[in-house]
Amino acid sequence: MKKKGLALVLALTLLVVCVVAGTLAWLTAKSDVVTNTFTTSDIKVELKETTGTEYKMIPGYTISKNPKATVLSGSEECYLFVKLDKSANFDTYLEYVIADGWTKLDGVTDTVYYRVVDGTTNQIGTAYSVLKDDQVTVKGSVTKEQMNALDAEGAAKPTLTITAYASQLYKNATETFSASEAWNNIANK
Repeated sequence: MKKKGLALVLALTLLVVCVVAGTLAWLTAKSDVVTNTFTTSDIKVELKETTGTEYKMIPGYTISKNPKATVLSGSEECYLFVKLDKSANFDTYLEYVIADGWTKLDGVTDTVYYRVVDGTTNQIGTAYSVLKDDQVTVKGSVTKEQMNALDAEGAAKPTLTITAYASQLYKNATETFSASEAWNNIANK
């Protein structure tokens, strides 16, 4: 009987332990899932002019020209550059002044100007005039003989070619490119 009693006590103890263990709840938790998606970035720039591309020169007159450079919406902060290429005879006949807000890039052989478009002073999506008062001026000193020489067959007409470029502003999270470095990023492509 002692053995039966001991077996009964052990069976009851086992039953109690199983019931108690079955009713214990362990505290657990799980966070919400966070999925990181990495998208691309870009810079888009455009140069528009609404006044045309061919003009008649009259000595002493100004000619409306409104080239405007824009860093398009959705672009990253950047340097906006304009490069002005004049024909060999341009300075004989015409002159212009660069619009306010542009800085001449020193140390390059080309005529390049820049501005920072960073969302503070200069805004992404804003069209910036390249030429002061949106014009070029025909020099008053141009003579009829000079004009007639341009009408000769094969004579090169004066031209002004403008191109807009952009290069990212930041090297990394803590460093900014210099304007010269940013231009070299463009020129070395």
